[in-house]
Amino acid sequence: MIAVDKGVVEEWLSEFKTLPEASIGNYASCLKEKSALVSALYEVIQEPQSELLEPVCHQLFEFYRSGEERLQRFTLQFLPEFIWCYLTVSASRDQQSRGCIEALLLGIYNLEIVDEQGRSKVLSFTIPSLAKPSVYHEPSGIGSMVLTEGALSQHGLTRVEYSGPHPQREMLTAQNRFEVLSFLLLCYNAALTYMPAISLKSLCQICSRICVCGYPRQHVRKYKGGKSRISISPEFMVQMLTGIYYAFYNGEWDSARKALDDVIYRAQLELYPEPLLVANAIKASLPPGALKSTKDGTRCIQVEITPTSSRISRNAVTSMSIRGHRWKRHEQPENSIDASELGNLVIPEISVTNVSVERPGNGEKGRTQAENDVQGLQDSTADSRAEGRGVTEIRRQKSMLSI
Repeated sequence: MIAVDKGVVEEWLSEFKTLPEASIGNYASCLKEKSALVSALYEVIQEPQSELLEPVCHQLFEFYRSGEERLQRFTLQFLPEFIWCYLTVSASRDQQSRGCIEALLLGIYNLEIVDEQGRSKVLSFTIPSLAKPSVYHEPSGIGSMVLTEGALSQHGLTRVEYSGPHPQREMLTAQNRFEVLSFLLLCYNAALTYMPAISLKSLCQICSRICVCGYPRQHVRKYKGGKSRISISPEFMVQMLTGIYYAFYNGEWDSARKALDDVIYRAQLELYPEPLLVANAIKASLPPGALKSTKDGTRCIQVEITPTSSRISRNAVTSMSIRGHRWKRHEQPENSIDASELGNLVIPEISVTNVSVERPGNGEKGRTQAENDVQGLQDSTADSRAEGRGVTEIRRQKSMLSI
């Protein structure tokens, strides 16, 4: 480690100890701008035999225990690197080097599994109702289905618990190791939007290393370091894929592509269905240019957002549409006169009394009905006008008599 980087880390260690509690907020906001400190801390973590590793782990745990969100995020950005160091040291069975790293991971885990009152935390989510619009669908778009908005609203919201409650852990063993590490990666993924680019790149590289370490693909990737195979659980691989998928659209195309291929490679060897399903779904959902070896910077997933205001469907039945439908019914016989006049057929009908009656065709009947309606309308208008004239004449006679 370079002496300059070592001095930066030592200054950082002594700075926080003398910091008053009222200045913690300003101190936390300035930490993300210290890129030299972040690079130096990565170098310390990557050297398990470094004398600064233990005080650095202790300092990062103090950050996380402080409760300040920005300090907690600063600690979380190094979590993938700590997980890799712990797994490699565990594979080499170096108990002395992994003691401080294990203590840090356990400390973060035990803090995250309980709430502020000390009760076990249960993580859950709610399945949204299809009766309410969202950025993914419009309730009016499923009008042709059997389910209607009223039927969907009766089902209510479903709450699904996906993590917890978790027991307290005093040490990491082969039985509970990946249960703890999977939960820690879950906490890391919950803060992915706050992670810097260097942390996302570290995540992709470490996921790739964990999956190919000890396998022939390690020589293809030209990864140096440990050659022992690291056992992983399918739940842990699914959490890795969550971070990899986010890295695809946030500037780490090359690293994310390699990590995704290596996760699929390892999942095929282990015959894990859950990681295979998620990884292949991610690969199939990527745009055509996503897997190219080009790095164009931060990108985003394009989603067409529909307006949140309620809109009337074009096929909705309203009072105006009913009125229009009535007018169309009255206009239809008049419009069909011309077409029916060309083929009017007089159908003779013989009654019981031997009196022949000619029944008009459809067009003639419609025309007669229309003419009767017009004649009736004209008669009623004439009657109303005559009645109005009579009332006016009576009023005029009364006024003459009064004079």
